[in-house]
Amino acid sequence: MQLIWMRSDLRVHDNTALSAACEQGPTLAVWLVSAQQWRSHDDAPCKIDFWLRNLAALGKHLATLNIPLLVREANTWDQAPDVLLQICREHRVQALHLNEEYGVNESRRDHAVSEALKQAGIAVHCHLDQLLFKPGSILTRTGGYFQVFSQFRKACYERLYLSLPSLQRPIAPQAMLAVVSDEIPSQVPGFELPPASLRDLWPAGETEAHARLQRFIDEAIDDYQQQRDFPAAAGTSQLSPYLAAGVISPRQCLHRALARNYGEFDSGNSGLVTWINELLWREFYKHILVGYPRVSRNRAFRQETEALRWRHAPEDLKAWQEGRTGFPIIDAAMRQLLATGWMHNRLRMIVAMFLTKNLLIDWREGERFFMRHLIDGDLAANNGGWQWSASTGTDAVPYFRIFNPVSQSRRSDSQGSFIKAWLPELAEFDEKNIHNPVPSAELFVTNGYPPPIVDLGSSRQRALNAFKNLSTRQVEESPLE
Repeated sequence: MQLIWMRSDLRVHDNTALSAACEQGPTLAVWLVSAQQWRSHDDAPCKIDFWLRNLAALGKHLATLNIPLLVREANTWDQAPDVLLQICREHRVQALHLNEEYGVNESRRDHAVSEALKQAGIAVHCHLDQLLFKPGSILTRTGGYFQVFSQFRKACYERLYLSLPSLQRPIAPQAMLAVVSDEIPSQVPGFELPPASLRDLWPAGETEAHARLQRFIDEAIDDYQQQRDFPAAAGTSQLSPYLAAGVISPRQCLHRALARNYGEFDSGNSGLVTWINELLWREFYKHILVGYPRVSRNRAFRQETEALRWRHAPEDLKAWQEGRTGFPIIDAAMRQLLATGWMHNRLRMIVAMFLTKNLLIDWREGERFFMRHLIDGDLAANNGGWQWSASTGTDAVPYFRIFNPVSQSRRSDSQGSFIKAWLPELAEFDEKNIHNPVPSAELFVTNGYPPPIVDLGSSRQRALNAFKNLSTRQVEESPLE
């Protein structure tokens, strides 16, 4: 008997570990409910709900292949070895299959499981699945992990031209087993159910994920390079929750994009090339997790920035969290996050830079808040994006480049359509006045909208002074420090 441990790979098609298990013999699947661990990782209730809904869809799909799905509890990951060992003994499992995950805690968990099962004579097979390239296989000439995305991307292109990651063959139904699938829980204690309006935005299942991918390629890809910066437009794929939960694989996305672009990575349709680069950004940040484990431990990638004197400003932080900073594009973006569990990528950069630069509040506060609300919350991508915006991370924006939220608003939402959708109290303002609260502050206040909580000019200078006081010396380090 083979056992596949499902984690962030909630699909049947192109699932490396599942395919490998089924090739070896009769297969069982298991999912572990780890509520305390998820809480310690700040996983959002809407994300847990999305996992469970996709797990239910996965269970139905597995049933058509006669693969039972077990659900067990391992409240924290240090319980996982005993729980899995018990399942293996109960069902006479010869081998456990799992797809690799890359955070520090995930790696420790998987190592502990491997050791426990191997001591019991049970083989453990780890598979590359949620990435195109295994971390450690894309390195600089000196053998280190890349710290600059453009160089990483070039190395990936070179590898892709030599060998394109292949898709797994479809799985055939196996003979019926005398094992009954467990009921999929509809909720996990401690994680409240999100409102139906949020759930309806994110239907579960592989069919939905592939429909979104096809719709994006058919309808939006040609204009993606331009439209992806406009939050009022339907210009992005909105596949990030499905990629984060493994409902669709990056290989499937890449193959579909290349089929449309005649096999080209860096030429042809500019929208497709740009989107492929976004898949590689996702890849890049996962590799950073492995090469520089400190980013999994709540530490800055650029170690000298740990000396930054961040402000302790709980009222400013709360205003940012609740979407009442007095800057319409910031507040509209935060309200989108709270209502939908998702935020447009351009807006993620704008609100992150406002928090870390204009408010000079520690990026970790923003990273934590995002994880607690994002349906696509992913340690690597979220951490990478926040540290990029805060100028503390790899390939980070220079500290002296500070987004002006007013000019960013005019550029990305020129008609004010996005702002009006999320800030109905500003619906009567014209496209000229809706972006800048200062000249018409009295009018804004009379509509129930707050005045700005910070002056953009002086707060920008405050941030510049804080960063200038840091040593800019490049820290020499070993890649695995």
